[in-house]
Amino acid sequence: MTDKRFNGTESYIATDDLTMAVNAAVTLQRPILVKGEPGTGKTQLAIEVAAALGKPLHEWHIKSTTKAQQGLYDYDAVARLRDSQLGDKRVHDIGNYIVRGKVWDAFESDSQPVLLIDEIDKADIEFPNDLLRELDRMEFFVYETKQLVTAVHRPIIIITSNNEKELPDAFLRRCFFHYIKFPDKNTMEKIIAVHFPELKKNLLREALEAFYKVRDTPGLKKKPSTSELLDWIKLLLAEDISPETLRSEDTRKTIPPLYGALLKNEQDVHLFEQLVFLDRRNRQ
Repeated sequence: MTDKRFNGTESYIATDDLTMAVNAAVTLQRPILVKGEPGTGKTQLAIEVAAALGKPLHEWHIKSTTKAQQGLYDYDAVARLRDSQLGDKRVHDIGNYIVRGKVWDAFESDSQPVLLIDEIDKADIEFPNDLLRELDRMEFFVYETKQLVTAVHRPIIIITSNNEKELPDAFLRRCFFHYIKFPDKNTMEKIIAVHFPELKKNLLREALEAFYKVRDTPGLKKKPSTSELLDWIKLLLAEDISPETLRSEDTRKTIPPLYGALLKNEQDVHLFEQLVFLDRRNRQ
């Protein structure tokens, strides 16, 4: 178990409840399951935890076709068949066709690693349960080579989910859970200051006002995230957009400039335009 505590980094603003959750999971030696809206820094959390604690990072990014077995190892039977047809001597050692997965790499790390299992909810519903035994016992068996792989150090396991599907109860019982809430304005100011330390306060104020106005629009299919706000501010600076432009009450300009960084489908654009127009007309 690590003797260091995670308190965020210079480039990653972590709230008190998030740092407490990470350190609790490390103390309990349980995986931490992190949920939250896309763009709230779930994947980045693992990168920052590894950097802050000085530990190697192993990243396993899950796709819809990913199987749990691939995190342990894969047996490349096709390559072995091809080599046998070519008369390659490698074919006599089946170990030459065992491809180590990210979990295996983490288990054999010389020092305690951080293992990221990213977007676990993308995989099949049975995927989490298929990893239960290995993550509990910190070992697995390679049947082809009759080898038992045991973790040298228990990894700090960070699992992310975008809530696309429910995870099995048996899996949830073995995790420490944390939901990353969307940052309030004060926290968002700190996050922006990390990325744009020279940003003028009046532009920051107007940008945040416009951003939260868009985000709080009822009925949006996709609310803009933190990463999209950062992209938008970068564009505002590149195009030298003034605070006055963001504050404009011109009824012909019902939508923020460079809105394509914030709103990602035409329904949300039309909805926002209509609601802002109606609001301004009611105030006249």
